[in-house]
Amino acid sequence: MKTLLNVGCGLSNISELKGFNNGNWKEIRFDIDEVVEPDVLGTLTDMSLVKTASIDAIYSSYNLDHIYAHEVPIALKEFYRVLSEDGFVVIICPDLQTICELIANDKYLEVIYESPLGPIYPIDILYGHRGQIEAGNKYMAKKVGFTYAALDATFSAAGFKTRYGGRLPKPGGELAMVAFKQEKSEEEIKKIADPIFPN
Repeated sequence: MKTLLNVGCGLSNISELKGFNNGNWKEIRFDIDEVVEPDVLGTLTDMSLVKTASIDAIYSSYNLDHIYAHEVPIALKEFYRVLSEDGFVVIICPDLQTICELIANDKYLEVIYESPLGPIYPIDILYGHRGQIEAGNKYMAKKVGFTYAALDATFSAAGFKTRYGGRLPKPGGELAMVAFKQEKSEEEIKKIADPIFPN
């Protein structure tokens, strides 16, 4: 059985993760917030409690945007370290390009979709969910953002040899990428990426 590190897991678990909820993966939940009771408590920039080369895949949804820009390369270095030689990372994060288009069209304070946390506005995606931050969850504050080109360049600079993904057609914009430590064929990429990417 392969091992998945669910980074910044929050309250989610493997049963909700497409491509990993098929019985072939053992999940380790990793988070900065002890309230969500992760298996491992830590930060994106210090994953020292996770052994080197011990993880087959990392799932990280809406995490990189919660650290400062200068910390992103540090986090990706940690991702790279804990992954096995044939490992990969699944990244999902807001699409800054779409958000900026909404703001340019004066929709900064207009509802763009409903979430389990309530209505979501461009301001929430850009700076963090206001209701959660007001309630005391400072971890929800946003500190950096990405376009797909910027995300791809960042993972390339971190040593991930094959990257695949793009902008998803979600209201408000979303980016998805699978980044591999090794070179992969199109067939190998599709086999892993197709079941994972949100529809």
